[in-house]
Amino acid sequence: MLKTNHIHCGDHIELMKQIDGGVIDLTITSPPYDNLREYNGYTFDYKKCLEELFRITTPGGIVVWVVGDATVEGSETGTSFKQALYSKQIGFNLHDTMIYRKGFYLPLNHNRCEQEFEYIFVLSKGKPKTFNAIKVKTKHPGKPSTITHRKDGVAITKGTGYGKERKMYRISGNIFKYNPKRWSKHPAPFPDDLAKDNILMWSNKGDIVFDPMVGSGTVPIMAKQLQRNYLGIDISEEYCKITKQQLSQSTLEVEQ
Repeated sequence: MLKTNHIHCGDHIELMKQIDGGVIDLTITSPPYDNLREYNGYTFDYKKCLEELFRITTPGGIVVWVVGDATVEGSETGTSFKQALYSKQIGFNLHDTMIYRKGFYLPLNHNRCEQEFEYIFVLSKGKPKTFNAIKVKTKHPGKPSTITHRKDGVAITKGTGYGKERKMYRISGNIFKYNPKRWSKHPAPFPDDLAKDNILMWSNKGDIVFDPMVGSGTVPIMAKQLQRNYLGIDISEEYCKITKQQLSQSTLEVEQ
């Protein structure tokens, strides 16, 4: 078993083979996709990666897979969907498809709308064992519900809970807006809050949070701050060094 609370440098497929089966509670990662990310000449095999992730994920565990598509000769590749469908083929449930909407993005001159989002595929190994919902304030807390719907497409009837007092909070929707990091030396910086929100949603204190392509270290840093155990892998010695330095400077935060 690879040492936890440690960053391991090397090929993530080979190193994942050293992780015991069924021990990782949560994986959060953003793999390189298509030709959008140059990564020291390394070729990414999503099938082998997903297969190893399924093996090492604990029953009820979650993989948060953040990915997008390149546009080649005027057509999006659809690689993201291929990855999601392959995860189902090997046994994962596609528990949720969330959207990471970027607070800012580079404008491009082309004949299509600007690309401002990436997919967040939430893959579960069976029924998720943990879900700590993110709550947002409702518009009219305390006021009576007036929800109605049409029965058989004709008659308007009162919805479930009609007249009951509206709650102060509701579960968040599955579109999340984050600002990408500007300062990171990594070609695909990962927003701190994206990692933080998903760690809080899908894990509990003391769980193991894993990133097989750790980059500049956002996931393990957030995991440490939120009192989870972390495990990270990266093929780049440069990024491993950066992550270790930042982890040594990171302190625990009080979970909100």
